[in-house]
Amino acid sequence: MNEPYLKIVDNRGRKIPVTALTDSIYEGSATGRRMSTWGTNTAGPSASLYGSLNRLRSRTRELIRNNPLIQGASIDNTANAISSGIFPRWDMEDKILKKDIQDLWKEFVKTADYYGVSSLYGIQALEWQGLLDAGEMLCRKIPRSASLGLPVPLQFQLLEADHLDETYNTVSPSGNEIRMGIEINRDNQRVAYWIWSEHPGESYITQRAIAQRVSIPAYDIEHIYLPIRAGQMRGRPWMSAIIVKCHEYDQYDDAELVRKKGAAMFGGYFEEEGGLPAGDPSAFFGRSTTTDDANREIAPLEPGSWLRLPRGVKVNYSKPADVGENYDVYNKQQLRQISRGIPGETYEQLTGDLSGVNYSSIRAGSLSARRIIEFLQREVMIFKSCQSKAAAFMDAAVISGILPIRDYYDNRGKYLKIDWRPDGWPWVDPVKDQLADQMAVRNGFKSRSAIIAKSGGDAETVDREISEDNSRADALGLIYDSDPRQTQKSGAIQAAADQTVVDSTKT
Repeated sequence: MNEPYLKIVDNRGRKIPVTALTDSIYEGSATGRRMSTWGTNTAGPSASLYGSLNRLRSRTRELIRNNPLIQGASIDNTANAISSGIFPRWDMEDKILKKDIQDLWKEFVKTADYYGVSSLYGIQALEWQGLLDAGEMLCRKIPRSASLGLPVPLQFQLLEADHLDETYNTVSPSGNEIRMGIEINRDNQRVAYWIWSEHPGESYITQRAIAQRVSIPAYDIEHIYLPIRAGQMRGRPWMSAIIVKCHEYDQYDDAELVRKKGAAMFGGYFEEEGGLPAGDPSAFFGRSTTTDDANREIAPLEPGSWLRLPRGVKVNYSKPADVGENYDVYNKQQLRQISRGIPGETYEQLTGDLSGVNYSSIRAGSLSARRIIEFLQREVMIFKSCQSKAAAFMDAAVISGILPIRDYYDNRGKYLKIDWRPDGWPWVDPVKDQLADQMAVRNGFKSRSAIIAKSGGDAETVDREISEDNSRADALGLIYDSDPRQTQKSGAIQAAADQTVVDSTKT
């Protein structure tokens, strides 16, 4: 049978057979014996998570509960991303209104938690923890009664991803499609979330009704997650890629520990050569013979003893094999791979091992990790959580009359212009870093506001504090080396230095 040819030809005018284009050109797509069963799943972005999320969440949480490295990494990662909070700074020309909003926000932060156990910044930390162990978190906005005396009649209820059943796929009473617990309309817009009224993993003796799915409008729910594929409807636990690696490494480390304990328990054995039996070993060991759990005789050895063995007895000591230096090398290799599977975590942060690092290497590793954290802060926390909460806060404050802004709904976007500022990163080398910032400002590459914002501060607040400090120092007749109005960089008094310049020009 003649081989089919395409109508196109190569650069010599020859027809190209169809098989020449269908054969695998890339080794990664080969279907031979080595690659035939690997990586052939073509499931879509949401279908690949269907049926797996529950197990992924459970196993990640198991690692955080019982693996000290992963538990430490979870706390360390949250502290780096959230620290004392991601703070809002309203950007508006009306300074009085801005101060009123900022002051109201400070009061609101203390009462924002529906459960009353965390501040708003504590909620941020829990959301980040939820992203690590479950890949997603739900936050419900709940309007509250004015009679409760809250600064703003609004609170937020955090719900773990388990409340949203990823296996729930059906048609809603309104005719919309429900995919993985999320109701969408014909335009693929989210209109509601079908959420369990109680956590499906909890079990209480309660008089409440049996847990059931409740439809909550989408505008009342913040679905916080990082999609890694376009169209992905649910979040994937951020540590999914290291579940097997961590589990097997933990088993290996436990096995090595058990092997060493077993080797340490076995001291040696007696070998009798020809002749009469040696008799009771306690006679030459100095202590009574005891027995183990299997009723076998054990001759205890006292420290600092010089033993005279009976004729015909030879002692053989246990010499268990040891992995030696390979153990440390293997450990570091495994832990480096594990650290790469935790966003924004370095090997040094994961293990606390700073051996072999210098200023340049630790700085390079820290900068890369910080860039990852900053990306996640911006695209996940600020975009999907912080901005939504601030908008709900402003809406509730205006509707309740706490903030009397007449043109709010006509210019809502203007009042929601917010600069979100996470805590600044500590300097790796304070002197070098501050000198670099100083040069950037003096050379016109950055503003003072940008430098202050990078450290998590607010330029207006800093300027006000400096002005207050200077006024207080002037009133008390105090001169500090840190005041450039009074002293030079070298510490010399500015007035004396200026007089020296004047005298030198006269001569």
